[in-house]
Amino acid sequence: MTKQHKKYLNLGIKLLIVGLATWFIYSKVSNQKNLLEFQHLINGVQPRIVRVVLAAVILLMLLNWGVEIIKWKFLSKKIEEISWWKALCSVFCGLTWAIFTPNRIGEYGGRVLLLKTENRASGAVAMGVGLFAQLVLTSFFGALSIAWFVSEFLPTPHTVEFGIWLLAIIYALIFLIFYFNVQWVDYLVRKFSFFERIRPFFSILEDFTSLELFKVLLLSLARFLIFTSQYILLMVIFIPEMPFTSMVFMIFILFFIQSAVPSLDIFDFSVRSFVASNLYSYITTQEIAVMAIVSCIWFVNLILPAIIGSLFVFNVNYVGSNKS
Repeated sequence: MTKQHKKYLNLGIKLLIVGLATWFIYSKVSNQKNLLEFQHLINGVQPRIVRVVLAAVILLMLLNWGVEIIKWKFLSKKIEEISWWKALCSVFCGLTWAIFTPNRIGEYGGRVLLLKTENRASGAVAMGVGLFAQLVLTSFFGALSIAWFVSEFLPTPHTVEFGIWLLAIIYALIFLIFYFNVQWVDYLVRKFSFFERIRPFFSILEDFTSLELFKVLLLSLARFLIFTSQYILLMVIFIPEMPFTSMVFMIFILFFIQSAVPSLDIFDFSVRSFVASNLYSYITTQEIAVMAIVSCIWFVNLILPAIIGSLFVFNVNYVGSNKS
């Protein structure tokens, strides 16, 4: 393939990715009834308050992905030093890929393609450490919140409640222990011969110290708190009668179930809305308002970044050498 052929093929791939993302976004957002419900919801609140709250939610979204950029730069330095600009491009490009791929798997490809060819596989493993840190927090808080939910709302014998709390604590601790011993994955890969070709890429896991893993977990916790704050902010303003503590625990359960159910990002709003409406029916009668808020956050946190990321797709070289 000549250099000119590669140039046109590269451009074609970029246009295809942006076209797919645009079609997925348009087809789902245009049929999103819950977003229309959100418009009705804000009509009952003073316009100035609405503007301030929505601006705060968008700023929190930018802060959320800003923390992820910091985390990605920190993780990738184990492989190669990248600039802040390249880290930003990587994260937002990955978000565009994620929106039309199952369980966000495209985020790996979209992000690591901005690394050098020889570092991309190891970069995917390093990125996996960051995603696992996020999963640890979701599982930790989610498991404990589910135990609280069972104790609070379901008629359960005390012995069963105790067992559920015990299982939740054990489950949460297992995730924490495994995270701080992430090199066990490298050990397991070495034990199976059919992983022989990918073994070298997992050796990077041995390079992460407990302190570095703790820093990654702290950055992930910052993202978790920012994401939670978006829900809290909208719910406190638009459904003020909702009990605060119960509301927060329900948010943690929502995150937990959402992370456990494989889906396309673009269909994620239906999963979130269904789970949220059923969960929050225990503490409020305004299930439609809850679904509208969930859809608003889905749009702000996933659709807007994917639109922004489509601009960065053009910074990636998709047709490299045979080695890539």
